[in-house]
Amino acid sequence: MASSSSLWLIPFLFLSLTERCFGRPFYPLPSKMIDGTRQPLQTFRPYNIAHRGSNGEIPEETAAAYMKAIEEGADFIETDILASKDGVLICFHDVTLDATTDIANHKKFVDRKRTYEVQGENVTGWFIVDFTLEELKSLRVNQRYKFRDQQYNACSLLWEEFLDRGESYFGLGVLDHWDLLRSPSLESPLVLCFDRWLSAIDREETLPPEDIILGRAAWQGQLGKNTLSRVLERGKFSIITFEEFISIALDAERVVGIYPEIKNPVLINQHVKWAGGKKFEDKFVETLKKYGYKGSYLSKDWLNQPVFIQSFAPTSLIYISSLTDLPKIFLIDDVTIPTQDTNQSYWEITSDSYFEFIKDYVVGIGPWKDTIVPVIDNYLMTSTDLVAKAHSHDLQVHPYTFRNENQYLHCDFHQDPYVEYDYWLNKIKVDGLFTDFTGSVHRFQDWTNPPLPKDDNNAATLLHKIGMMLSSYGKV
Repeated sequence: MASSSSLWLIPFLFLSLTERCFGRPFYPLPSKMIDGTRQPLQTFRPYNIAHRGSNGEIPEETAAAYMKAIEEGADFIETDILASKDGVLICFHDVTLDATTDIANHKKFVDRKRTYEVQGENVTGWFIVDFTLEELKSLRVNQRYKFRDQQYNACSLLWEEFLDRGESYFGLGVLDHWDLLRSPSLESPLVLCFDRWLSAIDREETLPPEDIILGRAAWQGQLGKNTLSRVLERGKFSIITFEEFISIALDAERVVGIYPEIKNPVLINQHVKWAGGKKFEDKFVETLKKYGYKGSYLSKDWLNQPVFIQSFAPTSLIYISSLTDLPKIFLIDDVTIPTQDTNQSYWEITSDSYFEFIKDYVVGIGPWKDTIVPVIDNYLMTSTDLVAKAHSHDLQVHPYTFRNENQYLHCDFHQDPYVEYDYWLNKIKVDGLFTDFTGSVHRFQDWTNPPLPKDDNNAATLLHKIGMMLSSYGKV
């Protein structure tokens, strides 16, 4: 006989079986309503915020990552806003291009590395602020983490370079043997070593003997045309502008909010200049107004085009409050890191007195989740009073960042991201969360807290009520 602690699984199993019987999601993603209008933003449960898009699957801050997040059910798509040398606002997380683009493969930019002070530390790299929009558009965005899907990353050689330079290494022109080429299996050592020897060709390094043998075999017909083309055509995704990002949200078939961050405003205002003495924050708000974003939180205008403005810099948030009444979120870093513009400590900015002050300018906070529930040796400690304190000052709490991979799941969650979502949404009771895996959060919320039709006799409503009764019984 099943224990009472496992009975809560019954409704999920039942719903899963029902879904398979009907051959479609039990709670389909909202889109256009019957009368042709767009499905409104849901506001009855915590917000599902797509952190840099669906970047657990697709390289971050790209158009494809944002469209995937919308497809998977995001309430908001989140982005980081920086500025190019010529003053165009773009979507990119780091102030340097090194970690998530193929800039190292562009020899024309080799002399553009600089060292600047960023938040009190010297940082060396290819800085966004030293490149025009046209130059930035020539780059391709790569996946940040090596343990995630690498198939979209940029190849180090262009196709023409591969044909011209590969022949000198392997002694045979691939075009002369095109008809002989065939696709190998995924387990083929040729595929596994392909990137390695391709990169060596690009750097004009001497290849090890085993790679020469494999390379010659590939060149002479054992590596398929489809595989060559697939690898060499990688790197499809370019950096997008703030305006392109906004267009993705506005073009969605349902109402999708945007959640842009004013990123490193101190650095941007130091290095990028706009006509008329305008600041980074001015251009940011001008762009939002240009596309019709206006209104306080939950106002009619806001519900039509939802947006949260976020920043780690309280000075920027206060300044922007004089330009727009759009809702703002104050981001909070680790307990060891002071604010980037006012040099205030974590303890100061999370005090009751500071919350009472900042709530005149923001509607919520966005803390790193480990500041809410500290972690030692990958186990959760007793939660702090940060959420309760924020709620007592009428501030929402949107923690970051939730990731499905095992290395990010604390031992308490038994390698199960759904257990983590349940803990944060139902026990800690946050008002939204930043996630790299929007689809997982959407499915969890639809299983546990679905949007219910008004008709009490609707089958979905009845099934949900049964599931909730069984769930409650199992927790007694």
